[in-house]
Amino acid sequence: MKIVAFAGGVGGAKLADGLAQIIKPQDLTIVVNTGDDFEYLGLSISPDLDTVCYTLAGLSNPETGWGRIGDTFNILEIVHQLGGPSWFHLGDQDIATQLERTRLLRAGRSLSQITHDFCKVWSVQCSVIPMTNQVVRTFVDTFEYGELAFQEYFVHHHCEPIVKGFRFDGIENALPTPGLLDACERADAVVFCPSNPWVSIDPILAIPDIRLAITKKCTVAVSPLVNGRAVKGPAAKMFLEMGIQPSASAIVQHYYNLLSGFILDTSDLDLSSELKIPFMATDILMKTNDDRQHLAKDVLHLIENL
Repeated sequence: MKIVAFAGGVGGAKLADGLAQIIKPQDLTIVVNTGDDFEYLGLSISPDLDTVCYTLAGLSNPETGWGRIGDTFNILEIVHQLGGPSWFHLGDQDIATQLERTRLLRAGRSLSQITHDFCKVWSVQCSVIPMTNQVVRTFVDTFEYGELAFQEYFVHHHCEPIVKGFRFDGIENALPTPGLLDACERADAVVFCPSNPWVSIDPILAIPDIRLAITKKCTVAVSPLVNGRAVKGPAAKMFLEMGIQPSASAIVQHYYNLLSGFILDTSDLDLSSELKIPFMATDILMKTNDDRQHLAKDVLHLIENL
C-alpha cells in the first residue's frame, strides 16, 4: 500500500515515524509543512522539517519532541550574553544543521534536495519532502499585535495572543515540490497526521494543485484533539478563539469534503454520531514507540476497510 502523509509538529512526526516502521520505504512519502520556516540569527530554520526528520532518524529529544537528544546550548548562551536574540531554543547540534542548510540554500540548492541529502546522512529511508521549494510564511493575525510571524506567535509569545485568522504569505507563487503530485497520484491513500489543522496541514493544502490532487483519493485524518484539548500545541485554543468549539467533529468539519475516513480517540466516542463519515476509535496518544506503531496500523486498517 502506497501512502502519502501530510505532517507538521510533534504529533505529526510521531505518526510519520509509526508509519515508517510498518510501511516499505519506497511506499511512504511524508510531505512536511514549511510555513513555519523563518530566519533566525541569519540562519534558515525549518522547524517542522527538522522535527519530522530527527524523529524518523531517532535523533529527536524524547522529552520535548523537538530538537536533538543530548544537545547542549552553549552557542545560544553566548549569544544571549552578547545581547543577541535567544528566544528560539536552538541547540548546538541543531545549529550545525541550520548552518549547513543555510550554506546550501545560498549556494543554490533547493530545500527538497537538501532535505533528501540530510535524510541520507541520517539513515531516513522513506521519502521526506517539504511542501514547496518556494518561500511561504505563516502569519497569525492577533487582537493584541496584529499579524505575527508564526514563530513569533508560537515561541516568542508562547501562543498567548488571541487569534483572529491566518495568512500564508507567498502561497500564490508556491509550487508543489517536484515529485509531490506524482506521489499523490500513485498513492492508495493520503493521511493527515495529528497535526494542527490551521497551521500545519492547511499550508500544505493551500499550495496550488495539492488539494485537487487528493480530492479523489482515499483520505484519512487522525484527530489532534482528545476531549476537546490539543495533545500538544495551541490547536484547541485556536479553534475557540475562531469561534469554534474544539472537538473531533470540528476537525472533520475543518477538512470538509476532503475526508474519506477519520480516526478519533476512544474517549471521544460520544461524538461519533456527529462525524457523518466512516471512523475508527482508538487510543491516539503516542507515548511510546509501540503506541506509534499501533496507531499507524489502525490508520492502515481503516484505509483497507474503506
